[in-house]
Amino acid sequence: MADGDETMAMEIESVPGALEWHANYCERSNAPITARVIRSLLALMETDTASGRRLAQWAGRGIEDALALRVVGGLHSLSLSGEEPRLEPVFQGLITDQAQVDAIVCDAARTFDHRLLPWFDGPPQTNEAGRSASVMGALLWLSRQLGPRFELNEIGASAGINTMMARFVFDLGGTTVGPSLSSIRIEPEWRGDAPPPGTVEIVEATGCDIAPVDLTDERQAERLRAYIWADAHDRMARMDAAIAMAKRMPPEVQRMDAAEFVAARLARPQEEGVTRVFFHTIMWQYLPQPTADAITAAIEAAGDQATSEKPLAWIRLETNRETFRHELTVRYWPGGADEWTLLAQAHPHGEWVEWNG
Repeated sequence: MADGDETMAMEIESVPGALEWHANYCERSNAPITARVIRSLLALMETDTASGRRLAQWAGRGIEDALALRVVGGLHSLSLSGEEPRLEPVFQGLITDQAQVDAIVCDAARTFDHRLLPWFDGPPQTNEAGRSASVMGALLWLSRQLGPRFELNEIGASAGINTMMARFVFDLGGTTVGPSLSSIRIEPEWRGDAPPPGTVEIVEATGCDIAPVDLTDERQAERLRAYIWADAHDRMARMDAAIAMAKRMPPEVQRMDAAEFVAARLARPQEEGVTRVFFHTIMWQYLPQPTADAITAAIEAAGDQATSEKPLAWIRLETNRETFRHELTVRYWPGGADEWTLLAQAHPHGEWVEWNG
């Protein structure tokens, strides 16, 4: 996607414009099935259904709210569960004619109108193991600055899949780290130099979410699967492996406001020789501004007190709201705290990482 197209996304306010932008984005992300389903929502808006009216009357910003992906998640759920078999060939990519897709989606909405409405109520929880590639790259980079031992604290962990990253094996452009026999192998297309080889020891990992997803609960796990784009077979396989991993040993995810979580974790005693890390991936845009400001103030204040024996770091993989590129940036204390260091740009679901570090 050209820089101009990405910047123009900030100027799109209409629902049809937002749907078309997201459909184009999916096409350019090699997801034509998802693009067709999103375009069918333009037809859904014209139907006499509650879901169509809610689409047409959406009061927020369609792109920033991921409106298209909320509704597609609901439709995908109906397909995955087998409740609406007419949707299955659509999500399998067997029906490619847009008019046919429009008709099937509109008929499904008429039948399952009441089932689609709750999917409008919250943003997609696309907890994606592939994003941990960027986080691990940042930890390898930080290990050169601060040492190899880390306490991980994930803000907005959703189901806690990335909170389990100590159990994944990574191949990052030839730099490998993690247990070799792991059932989850993270090996994105790596662009640029590999991150520096080294040791990463995660001594503790916990996360928070205001509405965490329990991977051991079949219904909640299926909802998370529904948010995965139907084109993304590798992502679905990783999700299934993560669900199985969580059933053996669930990740530690606390139901807590993000700012309260950060304050509570900062108040805990810190082990000498262990870097306390806060990290988050593709969630900052959903935080209320007062919460984001409180987190920033708390981490920066703690950074002022950090020492070489008890360092602090902040890793984020987030969308640059001006360019809509996803950037991996890092701050750490002591040293390097005056500005964010850009280490990489990455695909939002971890398919590739372009390393700058």
